[in-house]
Amino acid sequence: MRTKILVLRLGLVILAGCVLAGLLAIHPNSGNPPPENEAENCTVVMVGKDASTDGSVMTTHAADCGVCDWTWRHVPAADHQPGETRKIYHVHQIRTWPPSEGLKWDLYKNDFTGLEIPQVPRTFAFHHGVFGYQNEHQLSIGEATIGNARKISNRTPAAKLDITMLTLLAMERCRTAREAVRFMGGLAEQHGYGFHDGGEMLAVADPREVWIFEIMPVGPLWTPESGQPGAAWCAQRVPDDHVSVCPNESRIDEVDLNNTDYFLGSAHMISFAVEQGLYDPKSGQSFSFKRAYSPSQGSAKSNPRRARLWRFFDLVAPSRKFSPDMANMEFPFSVKPDKKLSVQDVMTIMRDKCAGTEFDPLRGLRGGPFGNPYYDSSTRTIGTNHAEYTTVTQSRSAFPGPIGGLVWLALGSQDTSCFVPFYAGITDMPDSYKIGDHWVFSRDSARWAFDYTDFHAQVVYNAALEDVKEAQDKWETSAIARTPEIDKQALDLYSRDPAKAAEFLTGYCLDNACSVVNAWWELGDRLLVKYNKLGTYNIEKRSTEGSKTRTVPDWWEKMVKVYDAILEPADR
Repeated sequence: MRTKILVLRLGLVILAGCVLAGLLAIHPNSGNPPPENEAENCTVVMVGKDASTDGSVMTTHAADCGVCDWTWRHVPAADHQPGETRKIYHVHQIRTWPPSEGLKWDLYKNDFTGLEIPQVPRTFAFHHGVFGYQNEHQLSIGEATIGNARKISNRTPAAKLDITMLTLLAMERCRTAREAVRFMGGLAEQHGYGFHDGGEMLAVADPREVWIFEIMPVGPLWTPESGQPGAAWCAQRVPDDHVSVCPNESRIDEVDLNNTDYFLGSAHMISFAVEQGLYDPKSGQSFSFKRAYSPSQGSAKSNPRRARLWRFFDLVAPSRKFSPDMANMEFPFSVKPDKKLSVQDVMTIMRDKCAGTEFDPLRGLRGGPFGNPYYDSSTRTIGTNHAEYTTVTQSRSAFPGPIGGLVWLALGSQDTSCFVPFYAGITDMPDSYKIGDHWVFSRDSARWAFDYTDFHAQVVYNAALEDVKEAQDKWETSAIARTPEIDKQALDLYSRDPAKAAEFLTGYCLDNACSVVNAWWELGDRLLVKYNKLGTYNIEKRSTEGSKTRTVPDWWEKMVKVYDAILEPADR
């Protein structure tokens, strides 16, 4: 009898192991140590003007932090008198600020760096959240942390500039991407970069081109009195018919500063790398910015938490058959997509979770009985449920700045949120977008409306997501389709009176945003009722066997039995 029990137990273990291995598709390298920047998921997608369906230049930013400031503000244009100065602050990304306190930097009086730079005669209007995102001239920015080699440290205490302040200053003062790249790089060299930031990347775009700008601190020993540049930086332009991505990894490889149409950078980037032991010219290898300053290890295959780079290229250029075995450092800077991308295509990419691939978080049992992709954390996907918000910016040369610029903004988790349009020319943001706190629930805050729906969608995720998609189609897809007509009306007004065009666009954007926020509060209420203890979902989906009511799929119940058989005594 004892032998039979042992054989039975062994058989059950083997059977369960085979089934679970097949369903779970456990990755052989899931135990690898975490990579640098693992906590970051700020995927930035860039689309050149000839790679988009409508000729727009696009950038994105999934602001992944989890506890950062989600509020948005509009900063109006302003005229300044000769002799005025602009105070420079260290701007922290976590604090929130009420509208009554004024502009964001007014809250940082205790973080004044002591540096004041000459003010310009006129500063431009722009929209900003954690960073500056788009100004009235359609200058647009997206951000991703990329880290840096440990030898140069993550901090330069004497530095006066951080990445947020650089974006705000660029929004205030620059019209084009090239101008912004040179301005930010030059200012950082002069006054030092990296008080509390390490290696950072910015996608910098205008209606004609988009650049990847990467900046590094120069270590804790730098001071303004040293006479040395206070930052190492480089920028490379994405070809007009190409797309590119930054998934928290440095993307700039070999650099040719003589080719200024495609490269810009600090003159000392190579000499400083040599000085710090980051690059050896005697090695016979060409200088590579990413290999010197922010090398990444492995591939999607060896570390699924680095799968976003491969997944982007797999999505936009499937004909190239990029392999997940390919080392991330070997991927091209950019690629010509198999087909041109629309703004809705880009939104879809920002929601992607590797469906149908070996990194699919729903493979096997990972998603549970209701297919929830957030149960599995072994793969970092482009779509993330802990983004503060996600932006898709469009810069369009066919229109004047206030009409051509668009920021599509989705608060919270991309899959259960809604992208809402805000034109560059609007003069205000909705009140509900200006307020909100992670720790205080508020029906007056737009972000809480989207979190409210997301929370209730988690109960029966795969069913609730269909309800969410219906709402997205009603509000998001229709807004995209409506854009040409809004453009036309605004352009007609602009030709006669730019102020009237601004008034029209502001009214449209604020009214639409208010309607979407209200719709999401109502959607959250409906999901709460529909899936409360599986509520009416049971009535619609359940099947009965005698007195038993099933509320989960048959396959899940079967796997539970297999699992239970492993744990229960075989002779019970």
